[in-house]
Amino acid sequence: MSTTTAAVAATAAPAKPLGMRKNGKQWHETKKAFRPGSGVTSYEKRAKQRVEMAAVKAKEKEMKDEKEAERQRRIQAIRDKRAAKEERERYEMLQAKMHKKRVERLKRREKRNKMLNS
Repeated sequence: MSTTTAAVAATAAPAKPLGMRKNGKQWHETKKAFRPGSGVTSYEKRAKQRVEMAAVKAKEKEMKDEKEAERQRRIQAIRDKRAAKEERERYEMLQAKMHKKRVERLKRREKRNKMLNS
């Protein structure tokens, strides 16, 4: 019992004050001893970290691909709209020059040719 109470008392005691720093820079943290092996982690921990990092990278890549696909879809929609507008304007120009029924006939024929060629 006495050993456990001594251990509890030792952990509960506050750290003793170190006093003033010699160089006068009290706002800096006190330096600790250089321990080159302190940052070494176990292989299992590194392997686990690599797996987690790979999962994060995969998720990032998936999100980037989704974003790029959405961007490409928008771009394609704009292109399709522009092409349809040009087609409409072209038919309006033809209609101004030619008879309406002839323009309709040409339009149907062009659509037929498009279906055959694609």
